[in-house]
Amino acid sequence: MAFQPLCKSSLLHEGELVPCIVDGTEVVVMWPEGGRPRAFDAACPHDDVSLTRGVFSGRTLTCIAHGWVFDGQTGEGVAPEGCAMQEYPIRLADGVIEIDLEDED
Repeated sequence: MAFQPLCKSSLLHEGELVPCIVDGTEVVVMWPEGGRPRAFDAACPHDDVSLTRGVFSGRTLTCIAHGWVFDGQTGEGVAPEGCAMQEYPIRLADGVIEIDLEDED
């Protein structure tokens, strides 16, 4: 695994989304209410629209282009079902959230 810095952990709070770019890849880091921080590729699997401008309710992320809704904890499609956001492994190290873009789950 090749973890690299993504953002300071102090930028992320429960119920919020932080858009980031690392190595030219747009990523959304979400901390769903009652869950743990997760990082996903920001490209909507429907039409490659950036989810960095999506609406995060604290539990779900809605794409602004066509209204697709994703579960913030799993990245799975809520509406419609059967789709999912690409998740990346993250870890916390010395106050920094690190991401591994090479490990595609």
